[in-house]
Amino acid sequence: MLKRTVYFESAAHLSFKNGQLVYTPRPEGEVRTVPVEDIGFVVLDNHSITLSLRLIEELTANNAAVVFCDKLHHPTAMSVPFDGNTTHAETLASQLEMSEPLKKQLWKQTVEIKIKNQAAMLQRTESGGVEALLRHAGSVKSGDTDNREGAAARIYWQNLFGDDFRRERFGGAPNHLLNYAYAILRAAVARSLVGSGLYPAIGIHHHNKYNAYALADDIMEPYRPYADEVVYEIWAAAEAPIEELSREHKQQLLKLLAADVHLTNTLRPLMVGLSYTTASLARCIGGEQKKVDYPVMKAVSDVGGAA
Repeated sequence: MLKRTVYFESAAHLSFKNGQLVYTPRPEGEVRTVPVEDIGFVVLDNHSITLSLRLIEELTANNAAVVFCDKLHHPTAMSVPFDGNTTHAETLASQLEMSEPLKKQLWKQTVEIKIKNQAAMLQRTESGGVEALLRHAGSVKSGDTDNREGAAARIYWQNLFGDDFRRERFGGAPNHLLNYAYAILRAAVARSLVGSGLYPAIGIHHHNKYNAYALADDIMEPYRPYADEVVYEIWAAAEAPIEELSREHKQQLLKLLAADVHLTNTLRPLMVGLSYTTASLARCIGGEQKKVDYPVMKAVSDVGGAA
């Protein structure tokens, strides 16, 4: 079942009662409820929001992620359950025992499909650089030792948003849109990893002792072009440069979680597709499968065909 994303931007108290998230506006207003079992994400975008510990406990028990936004209204932190799978300990042991050759092969697969999806994104927007990206995708080595990912990224961004665009966290528009979309995507991947019994801090390529979501940063890579597409649509439709994210922009970006992705020969919502990807990753780590089930972005010419 596709879980709901619930977004709160006004002062309120959130609590739990009879299986429901209870939204009580402050200082007054209409009390509303949402079944906790239907929730995949809660996005909190107001510093005056308070939550009961019971609600957090129930959200955690239902493998729901809570995303916290900073004073600039950008996602800045998230909570996911420690134990979201009955075989968590067994899968964690397999993660810790991953060999370097396995990590390198998994990263090779990840980079290849990411670049192919970037090429499809350029095709969908009728941009140049498609053939160059496909050449890079076809020459990725184990562990991507030649950094085909970086070379492809330079071509991708300049063709998608123009020669002057630089993908930087604190760069000019539409970097702020991309940052927001990627933060939501990262939270979704982390939630799905935990649901598959995987520990998000143990990456296959990304590694940093201060990064609790290294594996999420790895596995989200082939999904990034889907976030880029949502951002591109907002950016292309704007009549003037977008200096700040509006409520409407955030709502559009949150729809990323329900975007259609082609995966295992079937069209699925992105949030559902992530569960297939992370479950297949767990099988690869456990030696039951050779390839991760990643989504394949379609070019305009073959949308609707088999993945």
